[in-house]
Amino acid sequence: MTLEWLAPVPAILPLFGAGLALAMWRSKRAQLIISVVVLALVLAAALTLLLTVGDAPYVLDIGGWSAPVGINVVADRLAALMLTVSSAVTLCVLLYSMAQGLADGGEDTPVAIYHPTYLVLAAGVNMAFLAGDLFNLFVAFEVLLAASYVLITLGGTSARIRSGTIYIVVALVSSVIFLAAIALVYAATGTVNMAHVALRLPEIDPGVAQVLQLLLLLAFGIKAAMFPLHAWLPDSYPTAPAPVTAVFAGLLTKVGVYAIIRTQTLLFPGGTVDTLLLWLALATMIVGILGAVAQDDIKRLLSFTLVSHIGYMIFGIALSSQAGLTGSIFYVAHHITVQTTLFLVVGLVERRGGTTSLDRLGGLAKLAPGLAILFFIPAMNLSGIPPMSGFLGKVGLLQAGVADGTPLAWALVAGGVVTSLLTLYAIVKAWNKAFWQIPPAPLEGAPLPRGMVGPTTALVIFGLGLTVVAGPLYTYTEQAAANLRDRETYIVGVLPDGKRGTGESDEVVAEGGSS
Repeated sequence: MTLEWLAPVPAILPLFGAGLALAMWRSKRAQLIISVVVLALVLAAALTLLLTVGDAPYVLDIGGWSAPVGINVVADRLAALMLTVSSAVTLCVLLYSMAQGLADGGEDTPVAIYHPTYLVLAAGVNMAFLAGDLFNLFVAFEVLLAASYVLITLGGTSARIRSGTIYIVVALVSSVIFLAAIALVYAATGTVNMAHVALRLPEIDPGVAQVLQLLLLLAFGIKAAMFPLHAWLPDSYPTAPAPVTAVFAGLLTKVGVYAIIRTQTLLFPGGTVDTLLLWLALATMIVGILGAVAQDDIKRLLSFTLVSHIGYMIFGIALSSQAGLTGSIFYVAHHITVQTTLFLVVGLVERRGGTTSLDRLGGLAKLAPGLAILFFIPAMNLSGIPPMSGFLGKVGLLQAGVADGTPLAWALVAGGVVTSLLTLYAIVKAWNKAFWQIPPAPLEGAPLPRGMVGPTTALVIFGLGLTVVAGPLYTYTEQAAANLRDRETYIVGVLPDGKRGTGESDEVVAEGGSS
């Protein structure tokens, strides 16, 4: 029995849950139960897809209308992995936020608004991973962005309104560029179905195809916070509530990276902009980590490390090799987990210490030794200390760069090593100031609720689990990368009769898959 019917479940269930939670706005308890049950079911569905999908993707034509005319949902190995990791993260962050809301009396997260919006955000993220055409990828981005506008301004403080305004303006600019790119793709190829576009692009003028590629990269580069389009992120994320910052840092930029992976491999394989992407990856690494080193606030420090480590992912994509793609996919899965965990831990640090300023913190190792451990483990993982998953992902990317052998690839290898060392320096500086130094004044924090510590601990364990299963996980990402490079498998899965509904032959599919 095939499981194509399961493919849209991770997107449909959160939307259904959001409507149900909104209808139950008078009952805080009912909203909590609905949100947890829905996200647990989404995680179960994502795990099932992860364990069952093979070389051929699961494809479901919505309403029975075949592609390229109808809308289809596509779940391949890459999408299944992203769904699983993001679902685990969103569930843990939800549990954390519930405990924080109870501890704060719900003042910072209005329940009637928070839970439906959070579920809509989860639906938008999952829709992006499953979208089979560019327009529905755009719709997914707009769904998650609409939800993020609400979440980032929760509490209505002046700092959050200001940062939310910056975020909204940047997101709208990115959306306009993306929509313009979709219109031009349709004008040039007569379709927005990605499998169909992949077949049509070789038939158009190469200059036009390159313009389309650059427009899509510009739109997705803004969403991924890639240099020089990253300046909005450190000013937007740190002011939001801790759970919101965590899920934003872990997921939203990675949706942009996912879109780059999908379009670069399917629509523009071995494109002429790979050299440009390599330079941008190097600049993203170096500029981001230099920004992190200069920070004296732990939230802003982590925001800049988030930018710098996007460079690693772009590095692997730009190499256009199976080894590079494997390293990028593995690193995305690792980084979603570790970055989310660190922002949750920083939320605990802020609660216990009363601030996130490194100049005002100190002595937390003595006051809260368990918190020190919760910070230390993912921090070392982010820094790439062996044998953790961060180290393994970086080694895979560096090996891919060495195998490429070009001077620019070697420059990226050197940049990757320098970035890793500076990440370790920034993290150690934060550790020493927050946990070891004597605080300049008594800390005015509060005890840590167990309900917030539990989900954070679960994510720390999940991050360690990625190290334990690194062998099978790396094999899985190798298979996902092979599927991405073998475009024919994806195209035939979506359009099994050639260009379905157009009367064109299967030979065109084969030609598109080998180009």
